Amino acid sequence: MKTKYIGLTGQTGAGKSTVSEFAKEMSCHIINADSVAREVMQKDSECLKRLAKFFGSDIIKEDGNCNRKLLAQRAFSSRENTDMLNRITHPIILAKTKEYLAMYPKENEIIFFDAPQLFESGGDSLCDTIIAVIAPVEVRLKRIISRDNITEQEALLRIHAQYDENYFRTRANYIIDGSKTLEEVKQQLMTIIHRIRQGD
Repeated sequence: MKTKYIGLTGQTGAGKSTVSEFAKEMSCHIINADSVAREVMQKDSECLKRLAKFFGSDIIKEDGNCNRKLLAQRAFSSRENTDMLNRITHPIILAKTKEYLAMYPKENEIIFFDAPQLFESGGDSLCDTIIAVIAPVEVRLKRIISRDNITEQEALLRIHAQYDENYFRTRANYIIDGSKTLEEVKQQLMTIIHRIRQGD
């Protein structure tokens, strides 16, 4: 089997990270866009300097690292700000992701690119197949508040900064319902990976 590059995306709070962990259990390789983003936004990086120029120098903490919570508050406060965040970070994240993809063997592997903004960044162009994880707003809202320890208003800002369910349904090859039980989510992924290994 030729190596398959699988884009994994979806709505915030829908369960994408859970699906990513299940994929890892199934011997798939994972490249996580959030981890890559942290790498390219490290202390003294050009990316962090550009973000500070637009979003304010106080997004850089005293130790030189990024105050990610403050950056998120400002970046998700308006569509304009979110778009600027994406214009600054996406090309840098994508370039670094390509470097990581080049490190893997070219045969008999399944590599997931776990990226919440896969389409917006152009990351889908690197992928053979796209899986999107979706869930109802009320489910996602509770998860985001609990996961990130933020207010309901802050969680809603993040939800509204993303596209709706239909956006993902019309662009993905496969859909996983992240509101189901963990066992059901795992079974959905197993079915998809089996089809991918069979060449579907």
